[in-house]
Amino acid sequence: MKKYLLLLLFLAGCSHITTDMEDTMSAPSGAREDKGSVSPVFVNKEYLVADDSVFGMVRYYEVRDSDSLIEIARAFDLGFNEISDANPETDPFVPENGTRVEVPTEWILPDVKVRDGIIINISERRLFLFPNKNSKFVYTYPIGIGDNGTETPKGTFKIIQKRVNPNWNVPKSIRKEDPKLPNVVPPGPDNPLGTHALRLSLPTVLIHGTNRPWGIGRKVSHGCIQLYPEDIPRLFDQVEVGTRVTIVRQPVKVGTRGNKVYLEVHRDGKRNYLREALNLLRKKNLLDRVDSESINQAVHEKSGVPMVISD
Repeated sequence: MKKYLLLLLFLAGCSHITTDMEDTMSAPSGAREDKGSVSPVFVNKEYLVADDSVFGMVRYYEVRDSDSLIEIARAFDLGFNEISDANPETDPFVPENGTRVEVPTEWILPDVKVRDGIIINISERRLFLFPNKNSKFVYTYPIGIGDNGTETPKGTFKIIQKRVNPNWNVPKSIRKEDPKLPNVVPPGPDNPLGTHALRLSLPTVLIHGTNRPWGIGRKVSHGCIQLYPEDIPRLFDQVEVGTRVTIVRQPVKVGTRGNKVYLEVHRDGKRNYLREALNLLRKKNLLDRVDSESINQAVHEKSGVPMVISD
């Protein structure tokens, strides 16, 4: 009963906790004090990738005062899927105080031909932004995606419109599901588009904020891509009309940093993850540098965290 009561309190925005970070940078003064959740640490959104395809670092957090994984994820700018997959033995809603939580702020870049504009990997529910073509810097944000039956589509598109405080013109298909909805929802706390929206060249699909931040890292939309309320204004300012948007589905990623080879595996339906991993390693001419036991472990765990698999 306590577990579900705390969940309801969190969804209502009533939770309030403090933090004590381990192996992290300290929280900036005045940061997100109005969010009613774990105080955020300084999470770098800009990373130098240069010739490497692996970036960031794994951190750790010690649970206290009944922190939930939902709140910890948001404090570190992670989606719920990322924090829960990295900590499968931890109760996501009421973890025990003192639990050491792995914070997976490390990633392998999606495998694309051109590093340009926005790249979205549906499988890991994360957005990567390269400010210009073949940039050596990348920005990254967690996202919510389309639910089963209304999946976010793959493909290459462009941003065709930017809107601040957008109206939500409710599609007929959604009004059939909920006849109480009006034709148009004006800007405000009840608007599911949040404060900013980017319209893609793909009809009916937007990249936008949300009034339900606990949906980040989940399948929650009718195809649109959602960002945390604190992330969408920054992304909005970083892109222009005409920015390229590439959406891929890559549950298995292989990358290198220095002399090490990494494998990152995400849960994404029934598929042969091992075969995909071996094919990628072969494609990148890395198969002779890796350890089979480490590959099997990464495929078995599907933690979403890059794992070193080289000898």
